[in-house]
Amino acid sequence: MKLSLSARVGRIKPSPTLAVTARAQELRRAGRDVIGLGAGEPDFDTPEHIKEAAIQAIRDGHTKYTAVDGIIELREAISDKFRRDNNIEYAVDQILVSVGGKHSLYNLFSAVLNAGDEVIIPAPYWVSYPAMALLADAEPVIVSAGPDQGFKLRPEQVAAAINDATRIFVLNSPSNPTGAAYTRAELEALAEVLREHPRVLIVTDDMYEFIYWADEPFCSFLTAAPDLYERTITVNGVSKAYSMTGWRIGYAGGPASIIAAMRKIQSQSTSNPCSIAQRAALAAISGDQSCVAKMNTAFKERHDFVVEALNRIPGFRCLPGAGTFYAFPDITGVLENRPDLSGDIPFAEFLLEQAEVAVVPGSAFGAPGHVRLSFACGLETLETAIGRIEKALG
Repeated sequence: MKLSLSARVGRIKPSPTLAVTARAQELRRAGRDVIGLGAGEPDFDTPEHIKEAAIQAIRDGHTKYTAVDGIIELREAISDKFRRDNNIEYAVDQILVSVGGKHSLYNLFSAVLNAGDEVIIPAPYWVSYPAMALLADAEPVIVSAGPDQGFKLRPEQVAAAINDATRIFVLNSPSNPTGAAYTRAELEALAEVLREHPRVLIVTDDMYEFIYWADEPFCSFLTAAPDLYERTITVNGVSKAYSMTGWRIGYAGGPASIIAAMRKIQSQSTSNPCSIAQRAALAAISGDQSCVAKMNTAFKERHDFVVEALNRIPGFRCLPGAGTFYAFPDITGVLENRPDLSGDIPFAEFLLEQAEVAVVPGSAFGAPGHVRLSFACGLETLETAIGRIEKALG
């Protein structure tokens, strides 16, 4: 007998980025020398002082349940971080610690969205935004920003997309998958539009805040538009900046009423995040930050190499990014001359089978005709991978 499943399961698909990583691992187990450029996590180990804090937490007996929203010491440290780095004031009751930034967003969508609500999502987008909207019975509204506009939405596009059903506007800067980041002036221009629509909440995903190298300092949305404080939720975490993806600690700051609703959702799902991981995150956020700068320097060096190398391949067009550890080249020039490759998905499959290089098709991010390459690996590996791509394409 086939058991029935909920309708919401049918509305979503498994994460394509995780699927690419799993496929690469499967081929490696079969003896293939696959280079994986699909993973969305740093290749560096978690810094020693953070690991030591976790070990000490175990020795000190911090192995019990904590408050649903996280230990007070960590929320105080996050409050200090917002004040120090972003000039944003959040009290500890305005901060919720969750099981990764994805969990923070899931809690938020679950807490504020109803059936029929719409969520404006700029494309290219992180693969989970539309799925989370669908899981909350809302409708994702995709607004495309292509390479000709630097992968960034223009104010008039946002204005045109908003209607009476719009409930959330999502912003991710620097962006996964493109590496594009909004300047302060660009954020102020978007804010001008959003001020006219008081029902719309602004969700800013700042997960890649510290993997950033543009000339202008990083600017969070609320830093640029402090008057929209009561409508803005800022999401961040320790996964990327501190190479702590497996520790699963993210956090959100926002209006107390919304954070309380998110906490209620979390109390009936995961309860608190791992107590040991919370102590490690405390050490990360409040401790020595030199490890962040060191990793950022390495990512910038790799970025420069990858962008230049990809742009030497006929048919590739790769814009430089302002941050993250991704390149997002336009491959339509390749596809036009390869009738055997009908799109970015067959192209990614071709690279996996013929070049033994795993990349993620741009269609997964709402941007057909592109692929995402992660440069979260050493320069020597990147040189080998791009050499294989060039050879496979002849």
